[in-house]
Amino acid sequence: MAHILIVEDSATEAQHLRREVEALGHEASVVANGEDGIAFVRRAPPDAVLMDVVMPGLNGFQATRELNRDPETGGVPIILVTTKDQATDRVWGLRQGAREYLNKPVEPAALAQALAGVLEDG
Repeated sequence: MAHILIVEDSATEAQHLRREVEALGHEASVVANGEDGIAFVRRAPPDAVLMDVVMPGLNGFQATRELNRDPETGGVPIILVTTKDQATDRVWGLRQGAREYLNKPVEPAALAQALAGVLEDG
């Protein structure tokens, strides 16, 4: 069982992602913004992060970049989960250090595959 951090400002979407993560047999924690996500990862690094992009304050691209540039947190895999579905958004997200990029609404099979991939890669 892995510990997955969900960084999502929508309570409804966070609840949906938590249910999906727990259905896969993992433990989930939720924070509502990029700043809290960074603080959480620094305090208690999860096995992976599901990161929304469009959030008030620090957005998911910025939080992903900050976590990846920090030697203490750079090894934590991040999966961006977002409504931003343009090819340029995907390229930009991966350049910030995300390992995967999923569009909302997230299909359970796609989430399962993305999590299995990043958890396997360690």
